[in-house]
Amino acid sequence: MQIRNVAIIAHVDHGKTTLVDQLLRQSGAFREHQQVAERALDRSELERERGITILAKCTSVVWGQTRINIVDTPGHADFGGEVERILNMVDGAIVLVDAAEGVLPQTKFVVGKALARGLHPIVVVNKVDRADARPDEVHTEIFDLFAALGATDEQLDFPMLYASGRQGWSDATLDGPQQNLSALFDLIVQHVPAPDLDPEAPFAMVATIMEYDPYLGRVLTGRVEQGRARINLPVRVLHANGTPGETGRMTKLLSFRGLDRVPVEEAEAGDIIAVAGLAEATVPDTVGALELSAPLPAIPVDPPTLAMTFRINDGPLAGRDGKKVTSRQIRERLFREAEGNVAIKVADSSETEAFEVAGRGELQLGVLIETMRREGFELTIGRPRVLTRANPNTGEREEPMEEVLVDVDEPYSGVVVEQLSRRKGELRDMRPSGGGKLRLTFSIPSRGLIGYHGDFLTDTRGTGVMNRLFAGYGPRKGPIEGRRNGTLISTENGEAVHYALFYIQERGTLFVNPGDKVYVGMILGENARGSDLEVNPIKEKKLTNIRAAGKDDAMLLIPPRRMSLEQAIAYIEDDELVEVTPGAVRLRKRHLDPHERKRHERRAEAAIA
Repeated sequence: MQIRNVAIIAHVDHGKTTLVDQLLRQSGAFREHQQVAERALDRSELERERGITILAKCTSVVWGQTRINIVDTPGHADFGGEVERILNMVDGAIVLVDAAEGVLPQTKFVVGKALARGLHPIVVVNKVDRADARPDEVHTEIFDLFAALGATDEQLDFPMLYASGRQGWSDATLDGPQQNLSALFDLIVQHVPAPDLDPEAPFAMVATIMEYDPYLGRVLTGRVEQGRARINLPVRVLHANGTPGETGRMTKLLSFRGLDRVPVEEAEAGDIIAVAGLAEATVPDTVGALELSAPLPAIPVDPPTLAMTFRINDGPLAGRDGKKVTSRQIRERLFREAEGNVAIKVADSSETEAFEVAGRGELQLGVLIETMRREGFELTIGRPRVLTRANPNTGEREEPMEEVLVDVDEPYSGVVVEQLSRRKGELRDMRPSGGGKLRLTFSIPSRGLIGYHGDFLTDTRGTGVMNRLFAGYGPRKGPIEGRRNGTLISTENGEAVHYALFYIQERGTLFVNPGDKVYVGMILGENARGSDLEVNPIKEKKLTNIRAAGKDDAMLLIPPRRMSLEQAIAYIEDDELVEVTPGAVRLRKRHLDPHERKRHERRAEAAIA
């Protein structure tokens, strides 16, 4: 049977996973009456909750005499490391573009990576059934993008289909029969080349995806680059720098069939397989026959741009929620994550019982923290900070820059321009995008976007859409104004009381409810002024013999401002931490004791002076 290996790449929410659902359904991968959830490849709880793909996943369908291995990739820029690795094991790519939204930053990123790999993508203009679809304009945008990215003449002559992934059809023209996806299946078979690899050479594959299975242990997925893989074949591991790793046997060989991984005895060059039996191999090691002398080339991955400090939870409430609270457990979990996710780097911190975790962005690190809290970990997280570098030629310090694309209703464009300008953003382009909206393009330092997304949604009344993409490094832009308001800090341990919170809310915005556990140094809310204010949240009303009818009825509390994990991480300043447990997200000062806090403040002021 012939093989075709293809990746589906696109900007976030342009319909990749929904299209894969239909490809599986129409190829007969599902039984006739089989109940399958929507976005079947988004298996994790977090992916389903957020409606995004976080991890790349493989599946396989049969069309005629050809087995098509399909890799569904993440669309968010923070998970770009997954896309870069996946393109190394496919021979073709389907570029999916929303017929209304058109070319967005991540489209540019993934297409650039695909063209650089020498792939000849198939373009699918998806969601043409949308009321605001503009497929012909989007077609022109895609051609302009290919040209701007330096595509060859062959790559510019890309085949294109119009489609509706949700309705399950694709056609070469907008007035086609719109019945099924056979046009896409046929185009994949005709346009994507079969793997041209040596089946007689010693077996070798590059580990592209790594995951843990409770029964099989470490499972490595990749494409057989040469030779044949066989069950119980003795293999050795070669690291990317050429140093030898472990030796062992492939105790389990799995091939992808629909949504399942099926045990097989043998796999030939060009097939995508998963192997088990190795205890130490990871991404991007080469797994090969014992006679293999050098590792296969592995695609370089862009460096991380953002770092956070992960610490143990040393607050008064530590250990009440989570089962995994020691620095040893946190360390093991973080280094295991770094093994399988090449876009994340982990190192021991200069602080005691703390670790530096670097990644592509707030969302990627936020997903890691959320995953860990659901696994029973307790952590405290420091403020995100960008990773600068020295210019290779001049030695000047440079900081990561991002391209930001904003779609916003015209009345709100002024406030967006003003806010991003205050954060050192430069407006590069402004053009109407139809329906009374403007599309604004900015160049801005990555640190200028930390904590901005919540303000952006407030400023645009929830109607704006902001997309961002790492655009390289540039000269440091100078200081950026931080949070203007101080915080309300607890002076006592205990449970917050309605009576006390009623009088505290006059000073600012509360983050806690009556009955919530509080402790000394915990942040209870935001002060209306620019300085921090210490308050007592457990103060009870003094009881007397005199009662005034109806007086307590008027003590109404304004509902507190509840922050998500990402909002909390973006909110804190350098002297603050986010306490994360399976049952709670709390804000606190780094130094809980007020006297110690004042000592550190005086030292910081003296250092600046």
